[in-house]
Amino acid sequence: MTNGTEGFPLAGLKVLDFTRVLAGPFAGRMLSDLGADVVKVEPPDGDVTRIWGRIKGGVPGYYHQQNAGKRNICIDLRAQGARELVLALVREADILLENYRPDVMPRLGLGYDALRAINPRLIMLSISGFGAGGPESKRAAYAPVIHAEAGLINRAMRRGEIPARDLPLSVADTNASLHGLVAVLSAVINRQHTGTGQHIDMAMIDATAVTDDQLHYDLEDSEDTGPLRNDYYQTGAGLILVSGDFRAVYNGLVAHHGFADPVKPGMDKDQRIAARRAAVTAFMATLLDTQAIDAVMDKMNFAWGIVRDPATLQDQATIRHRHSIIQIDDREGGTRPIPQSPYRFSSAKAGVRGPAPHRGEHNHAVLADWLGLGSDDVDQLLEAGVLQKDRKTLG
Repeated sequence: MTNGTEGFPLAGLKVLDFTRVLAGPFAGRMLSDLGADVVKVEPPDGDVTRIWGRIKGGVPGYYHQQNAGKRNICIDLRAQGARELVLALVREADILLENYRPDVMPRLGLGYDALRAINPRLIMLSISGFGAGGPESKRAAYAPVIHAEAGLINRAMRRGEIPARDLPLSVADTNASLHGLVAVLSAVINRQHTGTGQHIDMAMIDATAVTDDQLHYDLEDSEDTGPLRNDYYQTGAGLILVSGDFRAVYNGLVAHHGFADPVKPGMDKDQRIAARRAAVTAFMATLLDTQAIDAVMDKMNFAWGIVRDPATLQDQATIRHRHSIIQIDDREGGTRPIPQSPYRFSSAKAGVRGPAPHRGEHNHAVLADWLGLGSDDVDQLLEAGVLQKDRKTLG
């Protein structure tokens, strides 16, 4: 994994990835896609996501998507000599990622002050639910907790007139990962000028708030000043979303498609609105295919989209054209789908560089590359219990 990164923008950067689940592993996955040598440091009991998703080649789908392209060493941090091994790796690292609660790494003797003392150039990204040093810093937090605390679930209930339920993706995790990436790469540039690293304290609740483009409506009690919600219509091509205020859509149909106003004399406001909505719904049902929908919407300059089953995403025209979902080795003689890196450079490379690793799969290779340890040295660490591996899969 250290070879074959010529032309990748982050080739040569060494990353220790102590993260698990999603807020952290996703950042490591993107760094790997950009060419960094990302080494996942996994505990003996494994990342909890190793039990989620379809298993192929001994690797479940959720773990695979977030850890593809990384190398893996398995260290029991409780074992005698484990801390010394980690510190040796830290001396060689450019970046360290972790998403434990803020008190965990210091308790292990691996807090930023201890690591900075041996590697002043280290850039350490710590992702937690509520950040360090605050009244809630020790609270456990997964994405749904932040979705609740940040008001996203309440807003979805209110706007959709639905019971309380979590969002169908973990935006609090991925927002924190992506903002963490921005901070890490900023710190890499800053290090070029100053020669010193940084500790980045990234709170998931902060990342969610700053990325929430709807938050100002709630903070300023001004939701009535925003656009009407998008509408959905059944067509011959299936259910579609039209991105536009209904009033503008209706006026566009009148102006550009000779739409007849269904309003009758004597109707009150609610009756007029209901009549126009019913008429637009009936008109949309006459559009039998995507070409007909395009013709109507393009003339009015409205964007629209099919409400697609995500299981069919590989059939979406742009996803297919841009190879946004690719097939990679499934470690059992076939392939499996995975989202490709979204980065498209004019004169650099990016992309998934291999399948996700087994626990301890690269113990020998990483310690040889980073520390120059021989096979006998690594075997001794395995015998001492400092290093471990998935013996069922790796033997």
